[in-house]
Amino acid sequence: MTKIVQVPAAGAERRLSELGIALPPPPTPFGAYVEAVKIGNLLFLSGMLPVIDRKPQFVGRLGDELTVEEGYKAAELATRSALAAIRHELGSLDKVTRVVKLGVYIATQGDFREHPKVADGASELLLKVFGPDMLSGRVVLGVASLPLGLPVEVELVLEVAA
Repeated sequence: MTKIVQVPAAGAERRLSELGIALPPPPTPFGAYVEAVKIGNLLFLSGMLPVIDRKPQFVGRLGDELTVEEGYKAAELATRSALAAIRHELGSLDKVTRVVKLGVYIATQGDFREHPKVADGASELLLKVFGPDMLSGRVVLGVASLPLGLPVEVELVLEVAA
């Protein structure tokens, strides 16, 4: 009888490298707060924005100045910033044991209804980096405005190794 050996899946850091996904520098606060707080085995991230070096990469509302595709890219970039913040806080993305919750806030105009397609920019990046076993629940909300006129803000709660 042949013994089946399960090979562990590639870690998040290895997946990032294999996929050629570059992370921006870790974000720095725009006000009186910190980017991450660790309590026990949970890491809570502040709202992450689609900025690089404190410079907005997308400005406007979905359904007005920005398309769904631009919103998707903004959500993906905000999530890359979140990954950079996680790496900065923990030293490695491989210390993440579970994505617990994803919140995506989208500045919208009028009767915009494509919120899930925009939020998939965040969800699909997390899926690529952490794999399907760590896919989280999520909340997606349309809002009137976000800081700096940005279209998307991403919030994460993660379970991490002690």
